[in-house]
Amino acid sequence: MKILYLMRHGQKEIDSSKDDFDIKLTTNGIKDIEDISNKLLEDKVQVDLIASSPALRAKETAQILANKFGYEKPIIYNEVIYQAFLNELHEIITYTYDTVDSMILVGHNPSLAILALNYCGYKDKLDMGYVIRIDFNCDSWIDVSKNNAEFKKVYKIGK
Repeated sequence: MKILYLMRHGQKEIDSSKDDFDIKLTTNGIKDIEDISNKLLEDKVQVDLIASSPALRAKETAQILANKFGYEKPIIYNEVIYQAFLNELHEIITYTYDTVDSMILVGHNPSLAILALNYCGYKDKLDMGYVIRIDFNCDSWIDVSKNNAEFKKVYKIGK
């Protein structure tokens, strides 16, 4: 069994003077990510790997998550996750070492929403800070596909 958590970055500032890549989380966004991290911890979520877009708001999200989880390994920042196409995200996931049983991928829409739709048919809105859990009935990340994927849960801010 492989478990994938797709996490959209927290609420971002609205700042047209900055490049999109350099926009950071709002104060509410930081609080929301702390709250959603607590929900994951309450559910006894285990994290073997955190992979993230290097965009500032995603990095901040991944760092808050890592701090809450006591995650001491390096966070993997992959530039492809920022503005990724479906096949690029799938490739990142399938290239994950099989010693990793559970990973969190911190990224952006529309890429994450399209990936969730492709893997498990998840069609609801994926707001900032939300996390989707998808389980794969396989022993290797190379084998993950919509054929062995099962939507398990969505973690929502304030719910």
